[in-house]
Amino acid sequence: MVAVIHYSSSLRHILNYNEQKVKAGLAVCLEAAEYPKDVGYLNFHQKLSRLEKLTALNQLTRVNSIHISLNFDPAEKLSEERLKEIAAVYIERIGFAGQPYLLYQHHDAGHPHIHLVTTNIKPDGKRIELHNLARDQSEKARKAIEVDYELVKAEESKQRETDRLKPANSQKVIYGQVESKRAMANVLTTVLRNYKYCSLTELNAVLQLYNITADGGTEHSRIFRNQGLLYRILDEQGNKVGIPIKASDFDFKPTLKFLAEKFSDNLTGRDQHQARLRNTIDLALLRDDLSLTGLIQALQKDGIDTVMWQNQDKMICGITYVDHHSHCVFNGSVLGKTYSAKAILERCTSTGADERKTRIGVGEKMPFGGTASGGQTKKHESKKPAANTFHSDEKPWDIRELSDALLEPGDQPERIDWELKRKRKKKKRQRLEP
Repeated sequence: MVAVIHYSSSLRHILNYNEQKVKAGLAVCLEAAEYPKDVGYLNFHQKLSRLEKLTALNQLTRVNSIHISLNFDPAEKLSEERLKEIAAVYIERIGFAGQPYLLYQHHDAGHPHIHLVTTNIKPDGKRIELHNLARDQSEKARKAIEVDYELVKAEESKQRETDRLKPANSQKVIYGQVESKRAMANVLTTVLRNYKYCSLTELNAVLQLYNITADGGTEHSRIFRNQGLLYRILDEQGNKVGIPIKASDFDFKPTLKFLAEKFSDNLTGRDQHQARLRNTIDLALLRDDLSLTGLIQALQKDGIDTVMWQNQDKMICGITYVDHHSHCVFNGSVLGKTYSAKAILERCTSTGADERKTRIGVGEKMPFGGTASGGQTKKHESKKPAANTFHSDEKPWDIRELSDALLEPGDQPERIDWELKRKRKKKKRQRLEP
């Protein structure tokens, strides 16, 4: 079992992500723990309100939302009841016993996994310390659960996954260290056979991981007019070095005609892997203050390489994802508008100094939607009793009314902007006349 913990300052953002998966049929909400109603009777606003009432008790804590995914080995077949039990034990062992949480089971990946949404603000307004939560409490809980429930251990699963996620059984081609044609042939044979790509751009995204590129020439060049193809070695900065080799010079003839047939064949069977890739990107973008560099590093941990394309002005003009899980390659525009280069740059909430020079179309942060239904969030008017007194001849509220009142947004405590808090004025000293 592998536990991944994300911290955030937006409960609505996290909840909306999971509810959108439910709406799309890619997830199901299994449980609402410490809620006054069963999960089947809760709507989006009631799920959110229960947690937001706790976060309102401590306005000084900015990071107050926890999003945890528990990932299991693909060979494990776990029932819903077993998943609920594991989630409850995990929550208790990481120090969140008694905290309300929502449990989702996602079906958008090749391995069983669940998502937990909760807050670290307790009913008394105190916060649960998050420092080193993943390293200390989570690691101990994970290892104990693996033993108690006889799960596949994370170390064994990670080793198998690492061996499987290696891009190809080849090494980078370094100009001058090995014989160029033989080294390029080894990489081309492996990549052309194992990966699913449907354009020259997608193929080059994989080849560049090994310092190779397929060059069809410029628009008015002789190579382009004759539909030729050259393979060239790249240095570590992406510059072309050495003498190019014609595609027809290789024994297996990886020419444009050969690639055109591969493009057509690769179209079948790769669409089914788009959902997992979109989900991985969306999940990585849930982190607050995520830069473009941070996104690339997060995706690499999930076996996905990201290749950025730049124009002559060094501006990012395209993005391609190489998924080593499925061995499929997708341009961002193929996955959808929200996964194109411009949209990804807008969805990243911060940019490093080295990224500002290449960023394009800097605009406002893209909204992820207000509610699970995709509509605007409506404000609920809370209905209060006429008076706070209770007379002996009056009938008390029943359980249903109490649960509705608990989940109703109601009147939240006033939020104090501590930066605008008035400062005490200094008294002026009176000067005595001599």
